[in-house]
Amino acid sequence: MFLGPSLSHTEARNILDADYRPPVKRGDLVSIYGEKNVVVGIIDGIFFSDSAVGHREIIGLLERGITVVGGGSMGALRASELKDFGMIGVGRIFDMYSSGVIEGDDEVAIIFNPETLEPLSEALINIRYNLERAVDRGIITESQSKDIINELKAVYFPERSYEKALEIACEKLKRNEFIRLREYLLNCARDLKKADAELVITTIKNLIQQEK
Repeated sequence: MFLGPSLSHTEARNILDADYRPPVKRGDLVSIYGEKNVVVGIIDGIFFSDSAVGHREIIGLLERGITVVGGGSMGALRASELKDFGMIGVGRIFDMYSSGVIEGDDEVAIIFNPETLEPLSEALINIRYNLERAVDRGIITESQSKDIINELKAVYFPERSYEKALEIACEKLKRNEFIRLREYLLNCARDLKKADAELVITTIKNLIQQEK
């Protein structure tokens, strides 16, 4: 399972005891080609500091009969691109990529501490998700949400955060609207990448149990 920073390896092991590895990068999958009775989970991957995992590498696993499940981040993006080749995609982010609601790897891109795998910025998809929830609750309008996202999308991904989103919102919203949104994000924001990462692991756990 290629994981981190969407979910810590410790939290993941509470769901399934597995071989957890750092975010996948190009070349990491080739060593698995010869393994038997394995299921590969791809959640996090390297985008910019190294070459991203190639489509051919994943297809190589599928061609050898190895089940590959993706979701949460890089895994969601690759699963949306390779679902017709047999890669299994799960989670809301996978659905959003598959349906064309979001495009581009910068939606899930963040920077993280390479030693601890802890995130150091916030994924645009998480902020987008929580602004849409704020729209559903009548805190801001859909138009206001889109304005904030459009401006945040122009911010280089390592600099994206809820603080930056609120800085943008402060310029676009009335004072009472801004206060309500700030309180909502501070107290009720959900981590969509983490939820989808947990779903990938649960899906693989269920697949393994079905095969027993």
